[in-house]
Amino acid sequence: GVADGVGGWRDYGVDPSQFSGTLMRTCERLVKEGRFVPSNPVGILTAGYCELLQNKVPLLGSSTACIVVLDRTSHRLHTANLGDSGFLVVRGGEVVHRSDEQQHYFNTPFQLSIAPPEAEGVVLSDSKKRKNPTFGRTPGWEARVLGKDNLFTEISCFRGRIVLVSSPKNNSNYESIQQTARSIAEQAHELAYDPTYMSPFAQFACDNGLNVRG
Repeated sequence: GVADGVGGWRDYGVDPSQFSGTLMRTCERLVKEGRFVPSNPVGILTAGYCELLQNKVPLLGSSTACIVVLDRTSHRLHTANLGDSGFLVVRGGEVVHRSDEQQHYFNTPFQLSIAPPEAEGVVLSDSKKRKNPTFGRTPGWEARVLGKDNLFTEISCFRGRIVLVSSPKNNSNYESIQQTARSIAEQAHELAYDPTYMSPFAQFACDNGLNVRG
């Protein structure tokens, strides 16, 4: 799973990473405790979010979220995605599935939120709008790439970049997988600071009247 705190909370003195980090740690604990059904990642996300709502220590913020479960018994992939984090499935060197972005409008994704009482009804919260597609896994090598929006808004439009860097290297051991993940992240970081690069995010920004590169 991956979650991305909404950066606008910094303007109110709130660390955006606290909400997203706590949400994912809570979901991880629920999974380790066996309190989940593999075919229902939405249930994991819902349970984690409900725990945050019931927390005695106030936690403010909002976050996108994406959870992917590979059921080793049925060999099926189950997913829950809210907002502009997401995932790709790469099989045989081709992107065979990609999650859909969910945005209210440019740079404003669907999100889970906890707002102070005075801001309830003003801060966006989309707890009822989760998606849960399921699809089978065919024989052969397959990769699943999860990421927050910064990854996909830099390079996902050019899917060949991700496919190329995530193609198998004769083995699928931990070190090889870790290096693949690092290569994708480093590529996205490099492109983000290229003042001449028209990234997917930059293209979306231009479509909305903003002159942005990288």
